[in-house]
Amino acid sequence: MMDMRARLDAFLSLAAVRQLIIGVIIFNAVLLGMETSGSLMARFGWVIVALDTACLAFFVVEIALKLFARGTRFFRDGWSLFDLVVVGVALIPASQALSALRALRILRVLRVISVAPRLRRVVEGFVTALPGMGSVFLLMAIIIYIGAVIATKLFATDFPVWFGTLGRSGYTLFQIMTLESWSMGIVRPVMDVFPWAWVFFVPFILATTFAVVNLLVGLIVNSMQDAHQVEDAANTVTYRDEVMERLAAIEARLAELARQRGE
Repeated sequence: MMDMRARLDAFLSLAAVRQLIIGVIIFNAVLLGMETSGSLMARFGWVIVALDTACLAFFVVEIALKLFARGTRFFRDGWSLFDLVVVGVALIPASQALSALRALRILRVLRVISVAPRLRRVVEGFVTALPGMGSVFLLMAIIIYIGAVIATKLFATDFPVWFGTLGRSGYTLFQIMTLESWSMGIVRPVMDVFPWAWVFFVPFILATTFAVVNLLVGLIVNSMQDAHQVEDAANTVTYRDEVMERLAAIEARLAELARQRGE
């Protein structure tokens, strides 16, 4: 039994099997997109629904095989649990109360991340960067809060829609930070009334958009590099162990041959 489970696990880990799963996921994503077209559903609705059901059955069989092959190891792997949740959501009956869950079926596309090693490495690097990103987000929030207080006191009277309250000022500054219509839409109209307003807005943009946001990018890139190095180190250790096992087997075989000749 254990030998059969090990062979099944090795089969499911083959590159060809992973590529097949990725192909089914992408095909299913196309089907789910086609379901949003009223004309396509009117003409080929039964075919699309049947193919979607077949894809779901494929995913269920895949998860069942992984559960059988890996046993309790399946529940210790975060990506396996992610696959189980995504497929499980699709199995919930779409009743009137749970009709919104039908829209969540598109989450099956996210399974590409768990199947494709490179995409998984990107997500793992992003998750690793989250603790450091928390400090950067806190710094950004402090800068926006300080800027919102200043902007409310300076511009609230003449521009109440953008800076009338602390909340409006914070939202407006967040929009400016994203560089969305910040010049012609907000800053230049403010400068028509307050020509010196650039003294406030330009340093704010430099501090948030070009400094803090680049800190976030740097953290994510460093985390991805660290994750890549950890994976390379793990692969090196695995390869070394395999080589050592083969050398030990060769030495044992040579010792056995020498013993047989001595006899």
